[in-house]
Amino acid sequence: MTVISRLPGALEEEWDWQLAGACRGDSQLFFHPAGERGQAHDDRDRAAKAVCARCPVRERCLRHALAARERYGVWGGRTEEERRGMLRRRRRNRAHAG
Repeated sequence: MTVISRLPGALEEEWDWQLAGACRGDSQLFFHPAGERGQAHDDRDRAAKAVCARCPVRERCLRHALAARERYGVWGGRTEEERRGMLRRRRRNRAHAG
């Protein structure tokens, strides 16, 4: 579940980037169905990432997913596992720097 307290406010400027998303209108590709495993899961992730690769708002999408702690789906060209790894590295880096 998305951490709602981390979502930006209701200002249009905070959300209008989504209108330019290459994924707009085809969200099924970005979220795996229950029980999907193995090659089917990998193929779907790869196809979603291919859409992200040509997306003009890919970086903004990834920033949103990391800030909101989006738990499911491919956002900004990164899977759930990849985003969790990015967040872990950030926490570790902050702990070592502080």
